Amino acid sequence: MEATELARLQFALLAAVHFLFVLLTLGLGPVVAIFNTRWARATGPRAVVLGNATRFWGQIYLVNYALGIAAGIVLELQFGLHFPGLLDVAGEVFGAPLAVETLVAFFLESTLLGLWVFGWHLFPRGLHAAIFWAVVLTGYASAFAVMVANGFLRNPVGYVLEGPPDAQVASITDFGALVANPAALVSGLHVVGACLMAGGFVLVGVSAWHLRRVGGGERLPVSPDEDLWRRSMRAGIWTGLVGVLFVQAFGYAQFGYIEGGFGENAAVGVLLEVMMRSADLVFLGALVLPLLLIGGALFRMRGRRTLYAVLTALLPLPFLVGIAGWLVRELGRQPWVIQGVLRVDQVTSDQSARAVLASLVLLAGLMVTLAVLDWWVLTRLARAGTDRLVLGAAPADVLRDDGADDAVLLRFGPPQETR
Repeated sequence: MEATELARLQFALLAAVHFLFVLLTLGLGPVVAIFNTRWARATGPRAVVLGNATRFWGQIYLVNYALGIAAGIVLELQFGLHFPGLLDVAGEVFGAPLAVETLVAFFLESTLLGLWVFGWHLFPRGLHAAIFWAVVLTGYASAFAVMVANGFLRNPVGYVLEGPPDAQVASITDFGALVANPAALVSGLHVVGACLMAGGFVLVGVSAWHLRRVGGGERLPVSPDEDLWRRSMRAGIWTGLVGVLFVQAFGYAQFGYIEGGFGENAAVGVLLEVMMRSADLVFLGALVLPLLLIGGALFRMRGRRTLYAVLTALLPLPFLVGIAGWLVRELGRQPWVIQGVLRVDQVTSDQSARAVLASLVLLAGLMVTLAVLDWWVLTRLARAGTDRLVLGAAPADVLRDDGADDAVLLRFGPPQETR
């Protein structure tokens, strides 16, 4: 393989793995915010259940968020490493939304998230919930900024090329057109749907695993833990349903700017278009809606252990479909890096194929390691359930050694009384 092809392969692998983190972070965020808000307004036993739900799903969110940051840094390294020509020609247009994403949305999001984590026992519940809603909004703003940059590559608008023919530079002429680009707006909403669908599947899958383990709610009244998993499954069903509707509606809406935009890759474009339409239709008609309906019926069909097992086994499905959809979108633009303006082979570095291969192995290995570590930790947290919640716990509870075999506990003397 030549250096250009290896650089493309590296970007495809890194972007696909990084998208796994994005799907779960944006998919879980609104659910955690809703649980947090309901907990802030609840009293009595219901408050305990909603508080534990907020803490449990908040832990999942935080671990995925933290490792996703590391994955995002790895992804951004390659723009200057293998595609310096893109920044030379379109750095002002392509880089502007990415700068906004990093310097404004991401920094604000991470600061607010720190306030939410460390202010658990300091802020009133209402303010605490409002802070996490701000985390969710800034997270979605960050994702939209990325889609604005990506949308420019797919459907370049709001710019002009200036300078001599062999050294032209793109400049922004209409920032409003850049932001309102349908390749950013419509595709961004499509991505939101994919994220909500992934978050819904995780909620349903993890809840189904716990409900199957405790008997699926055959006992009345249900225990607080079982109530938590039933509430989580209901939240997952509604989240997944909203996500499916967004995926379908805005997936088809994208063809308004994709039609005829494949240039010399017209044959591949037709094939990809057929794949996208078929995949969306099959996924919606043959699996997702029946799955959601079955999940909703589980609350009236007690003890259906087989159905719970199926719901758990289907948890990875939206992540696989999400990666496939992203790759279809990006492959359809080839051989252009900016559709109709700049080709990929015009912006790649002059490094040797051996050097690019070395970076591919190193960075792809690092990215896959982060993904494996993320899912390993998330699996352990999901299986542990509410047995040992650290997020939002009082210091005395965190340091208490209760004999858990799978925890490494540090004791700094007898636990102190906390309010």
